Amino acid sequence: MILSIVAYGAPVLRKLSKPIEADYPDLAKFLEDMWETMYSSNGVGLAAPQVNKDIRLFVVDSEQIFENMDEEEKITYNDRPGIKKVFINAQVESIQGEEWAYNEGCLSIPKIREDIMRGESVTITYLDENFKPYRSTFSGITARVILHEYDHIEGKLFIDYLKPLRKKMLQGKLNDISKGKVKVDYKMSFAK
Repeated sequence: MILSIVAYGAPVLRKLSKPIEADYPDLAKFLEDMWETMYSSNGVGLAAPQVNKDIRLFVVDSEQIFENMDEEEKITYNDRPGIKKVFINAQVESIQGEEWAYNEGCLSIPKIREDIMRGESVTITYLDENFKPYRSTFSGITARVILHEYDHIEGKLFIDYLKPLRKKMLQGKLNDISKGKVKVDYKMSFAK
């Protein structure tokens, strides 16, 4: 089932998400819905707060980014072919390397894309869909997508990295998004 993505302005996007246990109700169905929602909206990651659930869960598929790159561009990134993973109760341990800019967008903040600086790699602990624990280091585009989705479960948005003046310049567009004055080709709900 395709879930509705909540727009900028929804309180859940600013909440610190709660950890879940293995007996979380209908988890397998929820994960299936998360993947379906992400793909139907052409996303490469989706966090539970974006579908109005304040739980520490997100999904990432950076493989599709590499599938859509030309061969020359693929060489730029050391994390090809990417990953397709579920992250439950994730905790970032450290962010390493030089910060680099990449043009990010967010399904909850449609029609706004900005260059955001993030570290080259991230070391993170998490559980998979079977609650098997992992401690992994990811780099490149994959690290960026993970950090973007991780921010969601921490109540943070990519626009929080912008300089105050740039954010002020975008405020009108952000207000329009929160009021539903934006056209998207996926299911979305807006704060009233």
